[in-house]
Amino acid sequence: MNTELRMHAFVCVNERDESNQKGCCSSKNSLEVMTKLKRKVREMGIDDVRVNKSGCLNQCENGIACVVYPQGIWYKIPDREDAINKIALYLGEGPIADDYVIANK
Repeated sequence: MNTELRMHAFVCVNERDESNQKGCCSSKNSLEVMTKLKRKVREMGIDDVRVNKSGCLNQCENGIACVVYPQGIWYKIPDREDAINKIALYLGEGPIADDYVIANK
């Protein structure tokens, strides 16, 4: 296993109060999506990227929020295999998954 990390992807699993107008990533199955992304990255043999859960990234209104460092690219990840695959491809040195970039970041 590679000990040098090229990228680190943080997926928000924060839970906000139901009354919060922004919503929350947790209620959109973010923990499951983060797990699917982590498994996909492993399945693809990408060993220089770490996928972790994070606290609030303050982008809940956009969907499940993910930020990739050191690039600073922000994604919204739908709970769909095609979206998870495109983001995993990016993490494996593929093109930016433009369809899922959070535009205001």
